[in-house]
Amino acid sequence: MNTDFFIKILSAVQQRHPLVHQITNYVTVTDCANATLAIGGSPVMAHSILETADMASLSQAVLLNIGTPDETSAAAMLRAGQAANRNKIPVVLDPVGAGATPFRKELCETLLRGMQVDILRGNQAEIRALLQLSSGTRGVDSLDDQEDFGELAARAAREFHCIAAVTGRIDCISDGQKLIRIANGHPLLQKITGTGCMCSALCATCAGACPDNLLEAAATGIAISGTAGEIAAENLLPHEGTGTFHLRLMDAFSKMTAEILQQKTRMTKEFF
Repeated sequence: MNTDFFIKILSAVQQRHPLVHQITNYVTVTDCANATLAIGGSPVMAHSILETADMASLSQAVLLNIGTPDETSAAAMLRAGQAANRNKIPVVLDPVGAGATPFRKELCETLLRGMQVDILRGNQAEIRALLQLSSGTRGVDSLDDQEDFGELAARAAREFHCIAAVTGRIDCISDGQKLIRIANGHPLLQKITGTGCMCSALCATCAGACPDNLLEAAATGIAISGTAGEIAAENLLPHEGTGTFHLRLMDAFSKMTAEILQQKTRMTKEFF
């Protein structure tokens, strides 16, 4: 398929340096900030309910990640998302562990009811939980190992009126009518914490640079994540493990170009 949109979106990121307001979890906050910086964005990690609406209004994209939720962060996320909606700023929701506990599921439902989410990015268990479908989870990890989540992504996109990105062995990104599949990645991405959170941060950064092309922005962020994982693994020496892989991954983010994506991304597109 035509991959020229990689050029458009990465160029926009590097020219506009979008400010990405991220209310994310304390386990991965540094990684999300550094991933945003690595591809050309500008992260701001403002969590206080006293400023989240103001910061969201100043940003080009807002990322809400429920990895370590509590009552305070829930209210702050709702306020930030609503402020973004008022200012037509893209909102990305990462429903980490949505099916793990009633609190997480209820929080996601509150956010989805209380604002318009523009990009919903999660694993298949999280998205299934939001759609009231059965799934297998352990903590914040998915236990299901399906190959193709295309129909699930399209259903979520139609249900929530957004771009739905279901990541797994094959990533599926849909607006309900079109479906992009991306088959990049490496098993080591599952061996370090925060790779899903970083993927959402990359999607938000691309969305902030190209808010009128959210399907392709989400696909670009996900392609960067998977392709960088492959490059990081290729550059590991035999005695190096997950710690070095983490460093190589950030290096690969920072050296990513549209040409690398066009060369390495294994992607297809179809219509419903």
